Amino acid sequence: MSLRGGKLALVAGVLVLAAIGTQLALGKKKEKSPGAKDEQKRAVHALNRLAFGPRPGDVERVAQMGVDKWIELQLRPEKIDDSALDSRLAPFRTLRMDTRELVENFPPNQVIKQVAEGKADLPRDPVKRAIFEAQLQRLDDKKERKEEAAKSGSDVANPSGTGDASKPSDQEVRRREDRVFANLKTQELLDLPPDRRMKEILKMSPEDQRALAATTRGQKGDALMEGMSAQQKETVMALNSPEQVVVGELMQAKLLRAIYSERQLDEVMADFWFNHFNIFINKGADRFLLTSYERDAIRPHALGKFEDLLVATAKSPAMMFYLDNWLSVGPDSEVGLGIAPRGRGGRRRGHLPGAQNRPAKGKKLATGLNENYGRELMELHTLSVNGGYSQRDVSEVAKVFTGWTIEQPRKGGGFRFEPRMHEPGNKIVLGHRIKENGEKEGLEVLHMLARNPKTAHFISQKLAMRFVSDDPPATLVERMTQTFLKKDGDIREVMRTMLKSPEFWSPEAYRGKVKTPLEFVVSAARATGAQVDDARALIGTLNNMGMMPYGMQPPTGYSMKADTWVNSSALLGRMNFALGLAATAGLALAQAASPDPAATFFTLTQSVGALALAIAAFGGSIGQGNAVAKALEGIARQPEASGKIQTVLLIGLGFIESLTIYVLVIALILIFANPSATHFLK
Repeated sequence: MSLRGGKLALVAGVLVLAAIGTQLALGKKKEKSPGAKDEQKRAVHALNRLAFGPRPGDVERVAQMGVDKWIELQLRPEKIDDSALDSRLAPFRTLRMDTRELVENFPPNQVIKQVAEGKADLPRDPVKRAIFEAQLQRLDDKKERKEEAAKSGSDVANPSGTGDASKPSDQEVRRREDRVFANLKTQELLDLPPDRRMKEILKMSPEDQRALAATTRGQKGDALMEGMSAQQKETVMALNSPEQVVVGELMQAKLLRAIYSERQLDEVMADFWFNHFNIFINKGADRFLLTSYERDAIRPHALGKFEDLLVATAKSPAMMFYLDNWLSVGPDSEVGLGIAPRGRGGRRRGHLPGAQNRPAKGKKLATGLNENYGRELMELHTLSVNGGYSQRDVSEVAKVFTGWTIEQPRKGGGFRFEPRMHEPGNKIVLGHRIKENGEKEGLEVLHMLARNPKTAHFISQKLAMRFVSDDPPATLVERMTQTFLKKDGDIREVMRTMLKSPEFWSPEAYRGKVKTPLEFVVSAARATGAQVDDARALIGTLNNMGMMPYGMQPPTGYSMKADTWVNSSALLGRMNFALGLAATAGLALAQAASPDPAATFFTLTQSVGALALAIAAFGGSIGQGNAVAKALEGIARQPEASGKIQTVLLIGLGFIESLTIYVLVIALILIFANPSATHFLK
C-alpha cells in the first residue's frame, strides 16, 4: 500500500471509529428514560428550527431546562440577556447611527458631487473632512481617467500624431508614483503606534490618502488598522469607500447576531421578516437607508402585531426608495397638474392668481403614478399573488399612497406626506370606498389588508413553510390563520399555535427541511464552536453560494424551499465549506493535544464530530432525503469524479437515514475528492 493510500486508510479508520464511538455514545443514552430521550430529540428539533442550529452543549442545556420553557423564553426575547452580543457589535458604530448621521460620516456619491459642484460645504471636523476630501480626489481621478480614455480614443481615430503610443501618459506615470509612495508610506506607518499612525494619515494630502487607501486592502489594510479604535478603523476604510463601511458593518452584524445571539428565535424572525419585506441593498440610497430599516422597522415588530410591522415598512424611506413610491405623483394632484405651490400670502409662486393659474383644459403634465408599491403590497406583503385583487385595485392603491415620500432621501431624510403629490378624491379598493383623507387613506388601506383573511392565510402559510416543511399541512395553516384573525395579527400567538401543534413535532417534520445557505453557514459555525471575530470571509462564502446578505434584487426575497438550494453544485460547495471549517478546528485540536497517540486520536475524533455537526447543517437527511440523494448522485456522476468517490457515494446513499453513517459517507467523499484534506497528516 502506498504512503498516501495508508494515510487515507488511517483517516478512514479514524472516521469509522468515530462513527462507532458515536453509536456507542448513543447506545449509552439508551439507558436514559424514554422521556429524557424524547426531550433531547425535541431539543435538537427546536434548536434547528427556532434557532440557527445548536452550539456545543446546547442540546443538553435546552433538554435540562425543558424544551417548552426554552421556547417560551425565546418568544419573549426582551427577557434574555444579550450583553455578550452587544459587546461584539459595539465596534460597529454605524449600527447605532440614524440615517442623517450615516450620510454625514460616510458620504454617498451624490453628496460628494454636490460638494464638488459648490452646492454643499465641506465639514469642519478634521476626520469627516478627510473622508470628504479623499472622495473628492477620487472623483477627480475618475474624471481624469475618463478624459484620458477619450483622448486615447481620439488618438486611435487620428493616428497622424507624433506621440509614442507605447509611452505611458502623464496620468499613468503619476498614478504609478503614487502607488510606490503609498507602499513606502505604509511601511513607515506600520512602525508607529496606532494613535500616531492615525495622526500621520490625517496629515497626508487627499491625493496621498486616496493612494494609501487604494493600496492597503486585505491583509495589508488589516495590518495598518491593527490596534486602532473602532472609529479610526472606520475612517481608514472610508478613505477608500465610505458606503462600503456602512454596508460591510450591516452584513457582518447580521452574521454575528445569528451566530452569537442568545435571542435566537428573534434573529430567525428578523431574517424571516426582512426576506418577506425584501429590499435590495445595492439600489442607490438604500445602501445607507437599510441600517435604519432593519433596526427600526423590522426588528421591533418581529414578534409583535403584523399591522404594526406593515405600517413600519410602508413608512420606511428604504421601502419607499426601493419601490420608487417616493416619486409617485397623483395624476390630478397639484404636482401632477403642474400647479405651483402657494406662497405665504396665499398666492401661487411664479403664477398670476385666478384662472390663469390652471393649465389649459384637457392638458396635464405626466402623471408620474408609480404602481410598484401598490402591487407588491398586495402580492408579496399581504394578500398573495392569488389574493383576488385586480389591476384596478393595484392602480387605486397606488393613488392612495401618492404623497407618501421622503424628505431629501440622499441626505438621510425621513418619511414625509406631501399633500401636493397626493391624488385627490375617493378611491375604491377591493370593493371598499376609501374616502379622501390625505395620509390617513394609506393607513386605512394597510389596516384593511392586515386584517384580511387572505393575508392571515398567506402569512400563516409562509411561517409554516419556514418552520415546518416546504409543503406544510393545510390543517396546521388553517389553525394558524384562525389565531391570526382572532388575535389581530399577533405574530407571537400565531407562532405559539404552530409550536404547540402535533404537525411541528411530527416525525415528518424532524430533519424535514434543507437549510438555506445562510442557515447552513451560520449553523455550521455554531455547531463547530468556531470563533468568528471578522465575518467578512463568511460573507464571501455566502456570496459564492448565491445568498449574499441583503443581496436579493427582486422584492420576492430569497427562496425558503429546498428545490432552490439542492443541486450538485450547491451541495459540493457546502461540503467544501464544512470540510474547511472542520479541518481547521481539527488541526487546532490536534496541535494542542498531548504527544500521546491516544490523546491525538481523541482530538481527531473530536474533529470528526465537529465535521459531523457541520454536515448535519445540510438538514433534511430524512424528509428531503430524495432531493439530497439525487444531488449527491449528480456529484458522483461528474466526469472528474474518481471511481472511489462514485463507489462510496452510490453505496452510501442507502444509509442516509442514519445521521452517523450519512456523515461518514460524506466525510469519505470529501477525503477522496480533496487531497488537501489530508495535508496535516503529511
